[in-house]
Amino acid sequence: MPFSDYRTALVTGASSGIGAAVVERFRSEGLEVHAVARSAEALADLAARTGCIAHVLDVTDLAGITALTTAVPFDILVNNAGVDRPRGILKAEPADIDLLVDVNLRAVLHLCRLVVPGMMARDRGHVINISSIAAAYNFGGNTTYHATKAAISMLSRQLRIDAFGKRVRVTEICPGRVATDIFAHVHGDSPEIHERFIRGFELPEARDIADAIAFAVAAPVAVNIGHMEITPTLQVPGGLSTARPEPA
Repeated sequence: MPFSDYRTALVTGASSGIGAAVVERFRSEGLEVHAVARSAEALADLAARTGCIAHVLDVTDLAGITALTTAVPFDILVNNAGVDRPRGILKAEPADIDLLVDVNLRAVLHLCRLVVPGMMARDRGHVINISSIAAAYNFGGNTTYHATKAAISMLSRQLRIDAFGKRVRVTEICPGRVATDIFAHVHGDSPEIHERFIRGFELPEARDIADAIAFAVAAPVAVNIGHMEITPTLQVPGGLSTARPEPA
């Protein structure tokens, strides 16, 4: 379905980074875009710049999300909102586990539950789930993040089965490192964090991810692009470590 077949889009985590870039890209295609995030100031700036409809709303607010999705029949849903608390499970705080499950997984499940039935009834729609290479590859720490993103990966596949027989498409986007402010949100906004994660690296920009999403949305109706893994050219995921046992 080209963009002309769709009218409305809902983008979560829209105040910055990939979410804001998707809002801008969708607005350039003429869609009515509803942008959801917690930051009122950033959303106001985005709305002024793009003409999107801003909703200062936490994705974990089920009543608020239910009211929004009941009021507007969305043709495109972009589940982008996400958080991280970089700890292995052996050192994880209970509140961190609950937060990641609530934002990264529970909210996505509810949004799909609320939005996809309308798509099926209209026989058109597209769900974009922003996952991560952490859904498929292991690296140190971030255990709960890995687990929630792996769940989103399976959900994306399952949605195709749940919507079988209808023109509802599902795309999982799995970014590697992207030049956004997520690292500042997770680790703190400091020159050291910028040096560690951004400075000197050749990284995709948020707009590159938005362009990839637009490519999937603009594909012909007979085409479902189910999975995209987008990493820097100079980044490879995975690895292998072997430990020697401690002396007896």
